[in-house]
Amino acid sequence: MNKDRYPANVEISYNDFLNCKWKDILSNIPDWQGYLSLWRAFSSGSRQATEEGESVRAKILWLFADICSMALSPKSLNEPFKPFMEMEGRRSVIPDDLLDADIEFLADIVEFVDDNWLKARIADLVWLKSSPRNVKFAQLAIDSYRSISLDTETWIRGGCECWKRALSLARMLKAGAGDRLTEMEAAIFDAFLAATSADGFLGVWLADLLETYGLGRDKGSSIAQKLEFLAQSFDGMGDLHRAREYFSASAEWFKRNGDESKAASMIVALSEGWVKEAVFQCSSENPSHMLAATFYENAIQTYRTIPRSERAAYRVDERIIELRSHLNDSGEKSLAEMGVISTPGIDLTQLIENSREAVRGKPLVEALKAFVNLHTGAKVDQLRKDALKRMRQFPLQSFFSSTMVMSPDGRVIAKKSGMGLDIESTSDDEANIYPEMIRDYGILVNIVVRGDIWPALEVLLLEHRLREADFIGLAGQSPIVPKGRERLFGKALFSGFDRDFVSVLHLLIPQIEHMVRIHLKQAGAKTSNLDKDGIENENGLSTLMDMPEAKQVFGEDLAFELKALFCDAFGPNLRNALAHGLLEEDDCYSEFAIYAWWLGLRLIFNTWWNAAAQKDANPGAMEDNVP
Repeated sequence: MNKDRYPANVEISYNDFLNCKWKDILSNIPDWQGYLSLWRAFSSGSRQATEEGESVRAKILWLFADICSMALSPKSLNEPFKPFMEMEGRRSVIPDDLLDADIEFLADIVEFVDDNWLKARIADLVWLKSSPRNVKFAQLAIDSYRSISLDTETWIRGGCECWKRALSLARMLKAGAGDRLTEMEAAIFDAFLAATSADGFLGVWLADLLETYGLGRDKGSSIAQKLEFLAQSFDGMGDLHRAREYFSASAEWFKRNGDESKAASMIVALSEGWVKEAVFQCSSENPSHMLAATFYENAIQTYRTIPRSERAAYRVDERIIELRSHLNDSGEKSLAEMGVISTPGIDLTQLIENSREAVRGKPLVEALKAFVNLHTGAKVDQLRKDALKRMRQFPLQSFFSSTMVMSPDGRVIAKKSGMGLDIESTSDDEANIYPEMIRDYGILVNIVVRGDIWPALEVLLLEHRLREADFIGLAGQSPIVPKGRERLFGKALFSGFDRDFVSVLHLLIPQIEHMVRIHLKQAGAKTSNLDKDGIENENGLSTLMDMPEAKQVFGEDLAFELKALFCDAFGPNLRNALAHGLLEEDDCYSEFAIYAWWLGLRLIFNTWWNAAAQKDANPGAMEDNVP
């Protein structure tokens, strides 16, 4: 495991630990970011020790760096630590890479480590890897994890995962944890009550933590009321995004506490928050009816969640009719606004280095902006022009009608007939140009993934740590994401950042189809059909992308990409292959799968960015909430 970082026969002991100067390393960390900072600091210190020939010190610091590099996944009881990086058959360290001697060394020193972050990680790994297990190490891990501050900055830099792991361990130990679970519940509740609007989302996060682990049930009324108070505070400040999150959380706690009437009032406030956003977009100096239509739709869908028994008190049905009228008006006006996201080109001669430099050393949001705009997307006019030029230049390739597309199981799923030799293309010829465009598009995707996306992603993974909640927050603020699908989109995007492209395709593709359907409906398109028995069925993505409204809503270039990637037999056909169980695991890690994830991230990030820029362009615009 040492990978030539120190001689393989180096032995380390408790006395060596006392002399390794690990505290000096931690005291020099300039920007605290939880385990990411520890990993960077110990890695740097270990490299210096290696250069100075201090092999014993180097081994200890490398061990600390390795254990701090692991990504904590509290949801898993059996595999709570995962590799920080995993790509092209290689990965970073996991617990199974640690030797028995390493675990023995960590067990000897853990009680003498006085940094809670490092102590928690060491104790947790000793508990996980020792055989037989000693409960004192699990208890020590819990105590160290719960000593980590419950504040906003610490929470987003890893405190969230630490507290979740502490709660998971306490529930696993049951009586062996003593009063720790009760004490943690009290600490979380006290921090929740102390939260103010200055703490941002901390109140919601802590309330969610209590709910997730079944805590705070006897304090449900107090939690709901506190969430309502913070929601109203944010609403009064014009911070509508945070207000919505708090109104939503308050509604859930009131409902959980059996107060359906109060829960309904919170949902009304949540819905009217969407209406406020829509009105603002329609009345600003640079109105965006596309955004307004999305916000009206969100308001309607939120109102519909109110139980029938509570609707009369809040005129819900009448309000939905009013909002539907506003939605239709904004939907009609939004068609003229829908456009293709355009970004500058790149120098193809230095593709890989340019892509790395584009994201390297930048703040997170700027790095993501550069990452999603590394490539401008397919240009249909250019693809057609190039395909036609090649077909005219090499006519015998296109003359014979022998081109077939076969599925992995041997079925012919598409055919391309021969093309005439006339100077001007006929309507039949157009049907043959399209498969050539798909072919060229496939080549382009391969180049973009290998030259742009993958090299830049490596840099992003090294320099930034993003959590699932970050991507859910981004999806929740993107106007292209349909109401109620924020978590699914966010989970899909995080899975790609976590290099789990099997999960990406299974989560993302159905949500892409739903997104297309919703936006087509908002544009007035009919997305369903009646069968011979009078049953109305929703059309699939292939049919949706063939509708003329698809190009109007998404633009010709994006409409082409969505069809070429997901539902065209001449392309990877990801949607249909997934729906029919034809995707192998390797297919989920193809260039097309990676590009599909990147395209989804690009759409969501750029629409969020454009919406934020739209607000900033207007005097008196509401606060922009960066996820």
